[in-house]
Amino acid sequence: METVQRQAAMLARQPLIAELLNSVLNYVLILNQQRQVVFASKNVQELVPGTDLKDLLGKRPGEALGCTHPDERNGCGTTSFCTECGAVKTILASLAGRKDCQECRMVRVFRSEEESLDLLVAGTPLTVEGEAFSLVAITDISHEKRRRALERIFFHDVINSAGGLEGRVLQLDQQVPPTLHEQIEQLRAGVHYVLEEILAQRDLIAAENNELPVDSRPLKCREALERVLQLYAKHPVAENRALRLAPESVSLEMTTDLRLLRRVAGNLIKNALEASRPGQTVTAGCAEEGDAVRFWVHNPAFMPPEVQLQVFNRSFSTKGSGRGLGTYSVKLLTERYLKGKAGFTSSQENGTVFFVILPKNLGPSQSSSPSAG
Repeated sequence: METVQRQAAMLARQPLIAELLNSVLNYVLILNQQRQVVFASKNVQELVPGTDLKDLLGKRPGEALGCTHPDERNGCGTTSFCTECGAVKTILASLAGRKDCQECRMVRVFRSEEESLDLLVAGTPLTVEGEAFSLVAITDISHEKRRRALERIFFHDVINSAGGLEGRVLQLDQQVPPTLHEQIEQLRAGVHYVLEEILAQRDLIAAENNELPVDSRPLKCREALERVLQLYAKHPVAENRALRLAPESVSLEMTTDLRLLRRVAGNLIKNALEASRPGQTVTAGCAEEGDAVRFWVHNPAFMPPEVQLQVFNRSFSTKGSGRGLGTYSVKLLTERYLKGKAGFTSSQENGTVFFVILPKNLGPSQSSSPSAG
């Protein structure tokens, strides 16, 4: 403890360290070479309520947080469970001079009850007055883990339900008299739109979490765009508006993800229809551009400059609160997953054209996974 207290006093003589680390949102510990706490930011008390920060000095992180695995003889980091602990691995890497960031799943005893924590632990080497330490930043991601688990369950169940409903509608179409076929088709289209919206939201969440797989296959660009136009021609947003394919559109073969291409084109077409007034026409097309293909959607409306400056921002919308994911998802899917570029032009004379430029050959299929950080 004499060494721990000396190191704690040395860090206390560095007022900038305490001032900086007490101003961040992460819980911060500074550990010595024996992985003992020699500094704890004030907000660590939120992670272990009722604990005086001085009581943490000399403890290892698992002991400080109440982990159930450390034994009384050797302490945190010495049991068989610790060999798979992301916090231990991160701390050892930082003490060896390497930055690291891993997840730690901890079961701890808190107020006489077991509690599970999901933590993201980042370790950075730190040298003060010639002595090596580990600067450990901890983020409690338990709420994020719970939310993502609930999202997966929700999407699984609601997609199965909507898909089953669509199948029942198709069966019903074969059993009703011909006079009801039109109404059944409208019902089927409505169920399909609902299912598409659910799938779009699921894909957007996966894309933001770097978990969206890419399935790259050959396709004909004009035929793919025609299919999306046919789908949205029956969408409620297209009521009293014309939707057409530009006659000069080319039928090139390209290799990309058809599902993501449809998602991007669908968002552009839907936004263009919403921006148009009854009686106006929305036109979509595709053209060869060197080693890429340009997909574009035109509507007659002009976007004011203040809208143009924010159009790709998440949650920005001219349609009210709770909207603003359409153009944001276009840019996200196009530039992160389809390796292309998204943009637009808008003028009083020519209206607005949104476009995406995609490589003719996206490359092999890939499966994204969340990064450690």
